[in-house]
Amino acid sequence: MSKDATKTSTGDQPKFPRGKSLPTQSPMFWVQQKDRYLRQLLISDIEEMTGRRLVVYFANRFKNEAIIDAADIAYVAELLGDIGEAPTDLLLQTNGGQTDATEALVSLIQSTVKDLRIIVVNAAKSNGTTICLAAREIIMGPTSELGPIDPWLADVPASILVEPAIAQQNYPLHRLAAYAIMQTKKLATSLLKSGMMAGKSDQEIAMVVEALSTKNVFHSHGSVIDHREATALGLAVKYLPGDDELWKRIWLLHCMYAQDITTMNYLKIFEGRARSTSVASK
Repeated sequence: MSKDATKTSTGDQPKFPRGKSLPTQSPMFWVQQKDRYLRQLLISDIEEMTGRRLVVYFANRFKNEAIIDAADIAYVAELLGDIGEAPTDLLLQTNGGQTDATEALVSLIQSTVKDLRIIVVNAAKSNGTTICLAAREIIMGPTSELGPIDPWLADVPASILVEPAIAQQNYPLHRLAAYAIMQTKKLATSLLKSGMMAGKSDQEIAMVVEALSTKNVFHSHGSVIDHREATALGLAVKYLPGDDELWKRIWLLHCMYAQDITTMNYLKIFEGRARSTSVASK
């Protein structure tokens, strides 16, 4: 696409996605890939507005197998391969997944991105919220939600499996649950200390981790933590109202992914302005 095709302002300039130039790709190839090209065009528009790179990790929340797992590492490494020193926004949509994989993913992101913000348009739940703790700021809007990070084993909350009664019935499972809670709390504490809560006291950080990782504040693993609650907890949140010009474009991009990932039966899409990988459902 020509530079003119990426203009988003009104007036004499063409509106998204209309431009005067034809695609450089062959017509049949462009048509086959048109959904991706249109998404990447909007990514470039958003980058122009923010002055930051934008990359996307978008999981199909309605597919149980679309969890954070070890396979994500290679996809995200490729996605971040051309970031360099640029400040970067990560648009994240996920229900969560494996804590070991989350640790590896966060380590990769921290090693690659020097200035990270995370954009949550709809939901970054469970270990998706854990990833958000690695950012210096979380961008949220009217539809955004985070969630508790309390771990589960065998579809049961670890907080239940550490009860003394479980220890008598299944001691190995009881200990695994205890270790899972320890791992989650340690990871969340480390991320907050080095990130958005750097300089805060250990007690302040511990209170946030306790609220997110236990049932004391949020009683369901699916509890909705909106921008108000996230801010009240002490997280660094920037709220964009629904009529904000940047939010309108972010919401449009989200809608494109939500539609395309369902239509194409994908589990996940990893995408930037020039790189794109999708994982198909089996």
